[in-house]
Amino acid sequence: MQIGMIGLGRMGANMVRRLMRGGHRCVVYDRNPESVAMLAGEGATGADSVSDMIGKLAAPRHIWIMVPAGAPTESTVSELGEKLDRGDTVIDGGNSYFKDDVRRAKALAGNGIHYVDAGTSGGVYGLERGYCMMVGGDEASVKRLDPVFQTLAPGRGTVERTPGREAKPSTAEDGYLWCGPVGAGHFVKMVHNGIEYGIMQAIAEGFDIFKGAANPTVDENYRYRFAVDEIAEVWRRGSVLSSWLIDLTAKALIEDPALGKFSGHVQDSGEGRWTVMAAIEEAVPADTIAAALFTRFRSRMEESFAEKVLSAMRFQFGGHVERPTGG
Repeated sequence: MQIGMIGLGRMGANMVRRLMRGGHRCVVYDRNPESVAMLAGEGATGADSVSDMIGKLAAPRHIWIMVPAGAPTESTVSELGEKLDRGDTVIDGGNSYFKDDVRRAKALAGNGIHYVDAGTSGGVYGLERGYCMMVGGDEASVKRLDPVFQTLAPGRGTVERTPGREAKPSTAEDGYLWCGPVGAGHFVKMVHNGIEYGIMQAIAEGFDIFKGAANPTVDENYRYRFAVDEIAEVWRRGSVLSSWLIDLTAKALIEDPALGKFSGHVQDSGEGRWTVMAAIEEAVPADTIAAALFTRFRSRMEESFAEKVLSAMRFQFGGHVERPTGG
């Protein structure tokens, strides 16, 4: 199958490589000509503009966008909407907000252009491991792209089949799933990433407790110096906590047990916020995800105004003198 890819960052470039390994013909474009040239050297057809890419794709065209969510995706979809023909399909594989998907799909539908949202998980390891995809769009458009999803997905591999699955086979076992109409794919990916925030936070707090066990404030009879890299490793093997996130934690800790190259400043890419917003709209309690999101906000602050207010109140009602500024 022929497919275009706009955005050749770490994920986009590796997705092209995996598609070419699977026999697909890829036309690629990125604002960085070096990225285009690199993949052209590996067998892709390079394009020097969106218009050039469109001209090199046979109708009906299928163009996958793998650029940052927000303005870059918005401008790319808008440009494609002006230049593509009826029957062509735009696939957004980034981390877009599902409500933006619905709006964009309606705009493109006016020109007879199909829109598919494909929440994609796999990161830099996807080239070898494959990509888990959560897909939204009209069923016919998604079905036409099935060969692409099959190639990008991990496949069944050695993962044990869930008991009872024999009676309910689906592509979910291969690592991709049509979740429903436009926006449904990114909605599922949004919640996936919100859950990820919570799991990551719990793992991080656990290892902080290990580190704190050596603090001089702890009774010396109960003071321990744990080899955190060894704990992460043993948890990878047979523990109920074993997971890819524990694998990655073990890798980071064996490379640098003190994690000295990290500042502790943690960004959020939007999905955690959107998950909490969805929970509020649905009146669904999401305590863990919300707390994990707020912890990321806190990681970027040295001293918040709220903490200064707390210090001021303690001084006013009890004369407690906190550490002065610069102290």
